[in-house]
Amino acid sequence: MVDVLPHIIGGEDVVRDSSARIQVDNPAIGEPILDVQIADAALCDEAVSTALQAFQLWSKVPPVKRAQVLFKYRTLLLSHQEELARLVTLEHGKTLEDAHGSISRAIEVVELHTGILQGLQGDHSSEVATGIDCWTVREPLGVCLGVSPFNFPVMVPVWMFIPAIAAGNAFILKPSEQTPSATNFLCHLLHEAGLPPGVLQVLHGDKSTVDALIKHRDIQTATAVASTPVAESIYVEATKQGKRAHTFGSAKNHAVVMPDADMVQTASALVGAAYGSAGERCMAISAVVAVGDETADKLIETLKPQIAKIRIDKGDAKEVDMGPVISHKQLERIHELIGAGVSQGATLVTDGRSFKHQELAGGYFTGATLFDHVTEAMSVYQEEIFGPVLVVLRVQSFEDALALVNRNLYGNGTAIFTRSGYYANAYAKQVQVGMVGINVPIPVPIASHPFGGWKRSSFGDTNMHGKESIHFYTKRKTVTARWPTQDQEATQAFVMPTHVEDR
Repeated sequence: MVDVLPHIIGGEDVVRDSSARIQVDNPAIGEPILDVQIADAALCDEAVSTALQAFQLWSKVPPVKRAQVLFKYRTLLLSHQEELARLVTLEHGKTLEDAHGSISRAIEVVELHTGILQGLQGDHSSEVATGIDCWTVREPLGVCLGVSPFNFPVMVPVWMFIPAIAAGNAFILKPSEQTPSATNFLCHLLHEAGLPPGVLQVLHGDKSTVDALIKHRDIQTATAVASTPVAESIYVEATKQGKRAHTFGSAKNHAVVMPDADMVQTASALVGAAYGSAGERCMAISAVVAVGDETADKLIETLKPQIAKIRIDKGDAKEVDMGPVISHKQLERIHELIGAGVSQGATLVTDGRSFKHQELAGGYFTGATLFDHVTEAMSVYQEEIFGPVLVVLRVQSFEDALALVNRNLYGNGTAIFTRSGYYANAYAKQVQVGMVGINVPIPVPIASHPFGGWKRSSFGDTNMHGKESIHFYTKRKTVTARWPTQDQEATQAFVMPTHVEDR
């Protein structure tokens, strides 16, 4: 019998024996490793009530003291990075090296928000009229909700709850039921760093859990990273309930390859961006737009030997480049879409379906797949496959490439490979995508710059990271103050104050 991963409420591990459960697999072997419980409405009420009480106290803690907790948390994350990485690899399947990289990105966000005092700094205007000052402050919202995805069980949750907590809010996290253990570890480490019980809580579950939390009257804001249908559903429901929300959805990230690009460097960058983490990244490059047939031919010929060298194994193996995908269901979907690409007329250059792991027959492994001569109408282009499948589309000009990318319904990330400053600058200015790389295949910005896509890749008017996160998790208050002297004559004013006495 497998273990049951507890919820975390009020700083304590909570297990309810009567709750329904969800099985968590190790994708490298295709076998269960633990169960998570589905938090019902009653447990959600308990968690929100506990969070609301914790918020009343935490919001009054000076920001400089909240920052001290984050400093300790950073130290703990660094010292436990290997344990966290192994949890990520165990449940997700990605390589240990990739897991370490994502945890480093999480730590970067913690480091940024140790400067929360500066982040909350308001504006002050002295003597806007005689004896009158005016200033603005930012105050926390209350209890916030985050719904995180399976592919980054450390990085994305930290992106969500750290700025919220730093700003003085309480936070409830519903992690993916497929990769839940690292989130519990994160929460326990934050308590060890000195976070009061109840400020961060973890509830495991499914859609019913998310629905109960979104509809709860004491949840003030919601954020989520998921597929576009789920992200949109959460955004619509949250805003319908009068809550602040921003959610992040699917992607079809394009890389435009110009004729002057260095083909060896470009191919190396694309192999890592397309097949790293088995393609299970919202910022993975999944579509290449080659400008000119000669460019496409050279690129394909350069890609093929590099793809052939990709080492596929369980994520904690030595000298491994790519692990399994998350589930058997996802593996079947990837293979079905590859089959659809073939039937719709795309040229199958390398077929990942032929890969079989010699020792781990039950694991959810597939090889790297490459398609050429793909058109916009094909399902391998239209769908976010979320697997190790790269498609090549051919166009005849830079203008054609730009128009193709801009027609796509998603706008998360994109890249252009070129030696031309003109084309690089023109692409960065004109492409309708939220994050752009110039000879950088995965343009995830540093924590002080905003992360987020356009079009059907993002819902809401704010992004993650930096000032955007602080603004999302706070509300502004403007104060206008006068301190009259004792001998000042009392007056009645029946007109709109102008702050200009001689007008």
